[in-house]
Amino acid sequence: MAKPQRRTTSKRAGNVGYGLPTVLAVALHLGLLILSVIKWPTSEPETPNNAIVQATLISTETRTDQAQQAAEARTRAAERQAEEEAKRDAERQAEQEAERKAQEEAERAAQQEAERQAQEEAERQAQAEAAEQARAEAERRAAEAEAAEQQRAQQEAEREAAREQAEQERQAEAERRRQEEAARQQEAERQAREEAEQKAREEAERQAREEAERKAREEAERQAREEAEQKAREDAERQAREEAEQKAREDAERQAREEAERKAREEAEQRAKEEAERKAREEAERQAREEAERQLQRIIEGDSDAVSNAEQGAEAANGFIQLVRRAVEQAWVIPPNVGNGTTAEVEVRLGPSGEVFAVSIRRSSGDAAFDNSAIQAVESAAPFSELRDLPSGVQRDYRQFNLRFRPGDIR
Repeated sequence: MAKPQRRTTSKRAGNVGYGLPTVLAVALHLGLLILSVIKWPTSEPETPNNAIVQATLISTETRTDQAQQAAEARTRAAERQAEEEAKRDAERQAEQEAERKAQEEAERAAQQEAERQAQEEAERQAQAEAAEQARAEAERRAAEAEAAEQQRAQQEAEREAAREQAEQERQAEAERRRQEEAARQQEAERQAREEAEQKAREEAERQAREEAERKAREEAERQAREEAEQKAREDAERQAREEAEQKAREDAERQAREEAERKAREEAEQRAKEEAERKAREEAERQAREEAERQLQRIIEGDSDAVSNAEQGAEAANGFIQLVRRAVEQAWVIPPNVGNGTTAEVEVRLGPSGEVFAVSIRRSSGDAAFDNSAIQAVESAAPFSELRDLPSGVQRDYRQFNLRFRPGDIR
């Protein structure tokens, strides 16, 4: 900012230094020009009034004198004319010299003016550049100032926020302290009230305790009497109750023991009965199986003397069925909790070699577990390879048959 101001001051100094001399020079030339143009009135030298004298003299002088005087007059007139011409030449030369000087002065002034204008133009350009630089500098400084202002504003805002935060914290701290003080006062008042109430309660409790102790003593004495009486009654009742309970326990234990012995006898009898039945069934099955095997063997060996051909086929088929039943019975696992009246009928289809083609429930027992156990028993007992030992005419008849399953029996 200071630099452009110095250039403006220099420009003013230049204008004062060249402008005033130029104006003075132009005024001087104009003055000289005006002086050369204006014709100043010239005063003719007074000639002595020689005419009278001469006239007077003529009368007295000769003609020769008059001619001489005329010549002198012409000479003087020529001299005056020459002087006037010389004066005019001098004035003209002076005017020309003044014009030349004025022209030279004007040219010099014009040159100086041109130089001044050039200098002013240079100064203007310099000033424009300086102004541009100053503008750029001003913009930069303005930007910096704006950034600084923004930063200052931000810092001020942060400081203000910090002050507000601090003020809020101070107010919060003051409020907390006020609340703590109020709480302390309330606590002190509460403690004072509680102490007063405690003292009042203690006094009342002491009085009540003394009264209660008195009453308690009286009540204790009364209760002691009543308790002694009650205890006597309770002891008597307890003894009677214990005796009754003891008798009841003994009766219950005796009955339970007798019931357990009876159940044990019944279970033992049942197990013995079942074991005897099982042994009898196994013995009967063993005998039947042996008989069937003997019959089947006789049929296979072609013992024509024992039975006829028809009887042999029937016996062989019967023996085969018996073998199948025994094998299935041995493989059958009866599900638990099955009633004695549960019955299922299974249809069995065999292959030529006695392998099982299909097993299906022909008549269900209503118990899926029982039905599945029957099917599994047939599948576990297969294959029934004894089918191949039957006569060819009988094999076709016994490749499909039914088995009825009932707990303890398969038919």
